[in-house]
This record gives sequence, C-alpha cells and structure tokens, in this order.
Amino acid sequence: MNNIFEPKKIDALIQLAIDEDIGTGDITTANLLPDGLAATGVFLAKGSGVVAGLPVVEYFFSRLDTSVLINRAVREGAFVHAGEIIATISGRARTLLTGERIALNFLQRLSGIATITAQFVEKIKPMKTAIMDTRKTTPGWRYLEKYAVITGGGVNHRMGLYDQVLVKDNHLDIMKDRPGSDAPPSTNVIETVVSTLRKKVKEGVLIEVETRTLDEVYDALKSGADIILFDNMDVARLKEAVSLVKGWNVPHKPLTEASGNISLENVRQVAETGIDRISIGAITHSARALDISLEINLTKNV
Repeated sequence: MNNIFEPKKIDALIQLAIDEDIGTGDITTANLLPDGLAATGVFLAKGSGVVAGLPVVEYFFSRLDTSVLINRAVREGAFVHAGEIIATISGRARTLLTGERIALNFLQRLSGIATITAQFVEKIKPMKTAIMDTRKTTPGWRYLEKYAVITGGGVNHRMGLYDQVLVKDNHLDIMKDRPGSDAPPSTNVIETVVSTLRKKVKEGVLIEVETRTLDEVYDALKSGADIILFDNMDVARLKEAVSLVKGWNVPHKPLTEASGNISLENVRQVAETGIDRISIGAITHSARALDISLEINLTKNV
C-alpha cells in the first residue's frame, strides 16, 4: 500500500461513524442554533507528535456539507508541537459542532499511530531495517491504520490473509499431526508446507514462514521460503538466526523478520542484529491517541 489516500476505501467506515454518532440528527445543536450561523475553528495540537488523518477529516466534512472549507496549516506527516495549529475550518456552525467528535476521533487516532511509528523509525536510524505493522488492527479501520503507519515512516506488512502467505506456528503444528501425509520421511514439515503452497498459490505471491527455533530456521532455509520470521527470539538468538540466513549458500537469500516483544527500549538492539524487517503489533493496537482539539468560534450569518 502507498501513502496516497483513497477516499472510496473508507466510505463504509465514514457512514458507520455518521450513523452511530449523528444518527437522526444532533438534537442539541439543531435546537440551539439557527441554520444561518457561520463559524470558524482551528484544529490545535495539545501534545507533540506526527499528524495523520487530515485527508480523512476533509473527506468526512465533505460528506456532511460541501460548503465546509478546511485549510491545512501543516502537511500530512508533519511533526507538530503542543500549541501549534494543524488546520483551520470554516462553515455552518451546526456542521462544525455536529462533526467535531467524529473528525477528532479520526485525526487523534491516526496521528497517534503515526507518532509511535515515527518513534520506532527514529530509534533505529540510520539503519535500513523496515519498521512494519501487523494485522493487529481495529476491525474496519485497517486501511486507515496502515495508512497512518506509512505516514509515520513505517512499512506495511500484508493487508490481509489474501495477499501474502504467512505460515504460522499453528499451521505447522496442525500439519505435523495431519494424518495421511505422503511426504518423504526425510522431509520436514516446513519443507512440505512450502512445497505444497508453491504448487497452489499464484506466481509472485510471497511465502513467509514463522520460526521459533534455530532448527526451524534451518528447515525454512531448506524449504526456499521467501521470508523467514523469527518469533519471540531474544537478541542473542536473533543474531544466530540472522547469521544462519546470511551464511546460507543460495543466490537469493530470504528476507529476515523479527516479531514479538519489540519495544522502544529494545528495537535498536534488534535492528543491530542485521534483521531486514521488524513487525510490531503495538504501533496499531496500543497506540495512544494524539491530543488534538477543535476550537470553534461564531463569525457571522450566512
């Protein structure tokens, strides 16, 4: 996925947000303010971090009222400090008040993801190791959350179960116990699984295998997997695993990936092992929303 925002991908999510929050109408605002009142507002950073989600806010307000105008004060992906204006907005007071919470929910959540992603990326500079997301995303929000990861300088892993093979420990454990396997006795389960998948998935689809031990890493190397994931290995074991892959005598060595128990405190040590990729579920499932407010002021009648 690239970082070009595609509004059509979030149509259903925007409509869901409107339905659950606005429903049949904002009874407070509609019964207090006449339709002719105009207002302006500013999206104000109350904490420091990376801004993500401005295109989402713009698209959301365009769904409510095409006369709303939003002017960005900073670019998408910019780092802002507390007290800095992110964008200005003008339009009907009713629209701005009614849409305030939905807009902030998107902007705060996505900026939080971009911020923590940028922190991980900064920790491992100038190394070229990719900081990647996972499928540990909020249901319905995956496209946006992965967009925010890219905005923060990260790289997307597979979008879902449909675009890349990832053989996990549960797959391997089930295949080990599956009756009727006709694989030669000398063939390990990882070789059997990868061979089966090569015959069945279309050409060009990457095959990644999760490994837990150095023996499994060796088996994954023999299988010809495209990517080998080292799951929950400590730094010392990771160094051994990376060394094993780099020393493997084949023209096209598999990419290496570390995952599990990665934090801001240890990510640099992990990157220093020479790993190609580090996947971190926390950048989406545990990101803290960036504190942003929308301060609205009455202007004139329209």
